Amino acid sequence: MPDTIFDKILRREIPARIAYEDEDILAFHDANPQAPTHVLFIPKTPIATLNDLRPEHAELVGRLVLAAAAFAKQSGFAENGYRTVFNCNRDGGQSVYHIHLHLLAGRPLVWPPG
Repeated sequence: MPDTIFDKILRREIPARIAYEDEDILAFHDANPQAPTHVLFIPKTPIATLNDLRPEHAELVGRLVLAAAAFAKQSGFAENGYRTVFNCNRDGGQSVYHIHLHLLAGRPLVWPPG
């Protein structure tokens, strides 16, 4: 898998405003936010797209979702609501080929998106 900007953030070669970190997950504020709160949750294990997930990744992906929900509660916007999104490949809006969960909050989010 080619080196991505997320790999550089993981190695601390590029600065990022870290929102959460544990042994398997890093979350940081998006450099181009689409909402007042826009945080990306990434696994430290590089996986290019959702199509590349294997059964053994199920717990890791679940932990990404749980980390996002915990962040929403801790940040005080869980009750008002927030959106989580995984994009997959070009037509799905994926621009960095390292899976990541977008957490967006802080304003009403319309449907359908995009």
